[in-house]
Amino acid sequence: MDVQRRDQAEPPTRDALLTAWRAEERGQPEGWDFSALEGRMVEDPVPWDLDRTYREVLTGTRTALDLGTGGGEHLLRFDGHLPDDTFAAEGWAPNVAVARRLLAPHSIEVVHWAHDRDREPPTPMPFPDARFEVVLSRHEAYDAREIYRVLRSGGHFVTQQVGGSELGEIHRALGLLPRYPEIDLARLAQEAAQAGFEVLDADEHVGFYRFADVAALIAYLQRVPWDAPDDFSVDEYADELLALHDDTIGAGRPLQATKIRFWLHLRKPEAPSCPDEASRRMAAC
Repeated sequence: MDVQRRDQAEPPTRDALLTAWRAEERGQPEGWDFSALEGRMVEDPVPWDLDRTYREVLTGTRTALDLGTGGGEHLLRFDGHLPDDTFAAEGWAPNVAVARRLLAPHSIEVVHWAHDRDREPPTPMPFPDARFEVVLSRHEAYDAREIYRVLRSGGHFVTQQVGGSELGEIHRALGLLPRYPEIDLARLAQEAAQAGFEVLDADEHVGFYRFADVAALIAYLQRVPWDAPDDFSVDEYADELLALHDDTIGAGRPLQATKIRFWLHLRKPEAPSCPDEASRRMAAC
């Protein structure tokens, strides 16, 4: 699908552009819904089928956890495959309430928790050892050691992540350095192996986002504020945004930015058979 863009006989004035861009400043929407950007932003698809892998690991499982569930919308796509004992975790407070409303009718409890990348040792997950057979994480930060701890022997962890150097063109235009350039497939695969995981599958894809105009970019950044400066607003960054417009849409060139995705399918190795009841209650069994 092509990004829709209006043809204008006369270039818009600075004030007209800023007025249109300010109209996009509505704050981060609740949940995890990008449908309002249909026709204004397109992105290259990844070559793997994450949903299929989710369904495969969920089939027949008895306990599951979804990290970074947002408003719970994506998790419910697998409603027919979710076990009765399913939990979800979300770190952004407004989304917790949204997810609880959506998931409560499905008997899925939502806890308010998120991993802090800057904390060492990692923030403990609010679950006991060996609590889950499957853990899912779509674009949510995690610590491999904690995932390993809460997984049962033989359990699966499937995650898709956003590369830490994504949107580099936009960051440079706004004078922003990537916040987490260390987040890439090689590093997370290494951390998984160090935690004790087997890597069953992994891949990385580099493509592009394409925006109809700067207004569409601003609308996108409202939904992913961690990809924008902390003080981001149209008025605060008016000069940078106008320069970006002049260099792209104003010059007849596409407004695009690098998209980076990678994924990992990890497995906690089977533990040796447990000789007695006491051992079976421990995390390794």
